[in-house]
Amino acid sequence: MLRSMSLRIATFNVENLMHRFDYSGFRNQLNQDRTLSLFEIKDEAEYRLLEQARMIAHTDDTRQLTALAIAETRADIVCLQEVDDVEALRAFEYGYLFKMVGQGYRNKYTSTGNDARGIDVAVMMREQTRQGEPIEFVRMTSYAHVTYDEFGLHTPELDALGNKPFERIFRRDCLEIDVTVGGRPLTIYSVHFKSMSSSRNGLSGRDATMPIRIAEAKAVRQIIEARFGRDHAPRKRWMICGDLNDYRERIIIGGDDPDYTFAPVVEAHSSLDTLLADGFCENLVARRPAIDRWTLYHTRGPEERHLCQLDYLLASPALAKANAKAVPDIVRRGQPWRTPFPPGQAVDRYPRTGWDRPKASDHCPVAVTLDIA
Repeated sequence: MLRSMSLRIATFNVENLMHRFDYSGFRNQLNQDRTLSLFEIKDEAEYRLLEQARMIAHTDDTRQLTALAIAETRADIVCLQEVDDVEALRAFEYGYLFKMVGQGYRNKYTSTGNDARGIDVAVMMREQTRQGEPIEFVRMTSYAHVTYDEFGLHTPELDALGNKPFERIFRRDCLEIDVTVGGRPLTIYSVHFKSMSSSRNGLSGRDATMPIRIAEAKAVRQIIEARFGRDHAPRKRWMICGDLNDYRERIIIGGDDPDYTFAPVVEAHSSLDTLLADGFCENLVARRPAIDRWTLYHTRGPEERHLCQLDYLLASPALAKANAKAVPDIVRRGQPWRTPFPPGQAVDRYPRTGWDRPKASDHCPVAVTLDIA
């Protein structure tokens, strides 16, 4: 009889883990950091020098906090979003994480996705679980190249947004990684869906970009059903991990500090519905109380503030059933001090966390321990 073994897996949007400088703010004020906007800069050469100095000073504090948040997940496998490339990930892991977690995450995988800024999804793994079971890489498949036409997913709504049938579905990638844990197979789908933009044509940023995320969700479902078979997929061991940039519920924040109010609301529709419909998979974070599922604080000023879940660990029916009592942890100690916490949820922030920055990320890591039976 096979013994049970546990694997701890996490997802985390690390927010712009770059190893190159972005000088576009000199010509585009929307990309210019608020610090440099305080100064009169005579030319682009001076701007480049100041941007380098600013980024170097800011990045060290930020990445110490990012590493602390990852270390706190105690994860064996971590799915990451907004990683520049594998060299940036290696430099971060060696310079920050390795000093905190010992043997660390020696195996790292990423692909070149479709994001205009060059931010990609990635997965990093320990060589073995904390129980000592080997984690072995089997294969990796990128789906960054697939188009709406190939998957039959082009719609009039996408066309209205300027998305043509020949264009690629995923704004980054759906990175499929097969591993074995103590010899038992697990397939991970590391994703980062289209972000919500600003309002347009009378629609909120979320609603305006919803058709793109729905197409991405449909594509992920098609990939899984094609891989395992529609009838067999529920019985297989797989997970969808990442920043899906959408929510099914929010916690609307009202009032002022220290008299904030927190009102949970359920959304009428979400791109998540595509993946969760018919029990295709389970949002494990939904096992937490509704007021305590949030992974991001969003604000555009006092009139628009909410907490929501954007970061997901979606488990196949078989994996969810085998781990019916597994409840994910959400690591919030890297959140900036400006983030309002509902009653009873306040945490001690990591040292040097700022009011707005530095911070570990604008997102919170989510981690869960699963039996791989």
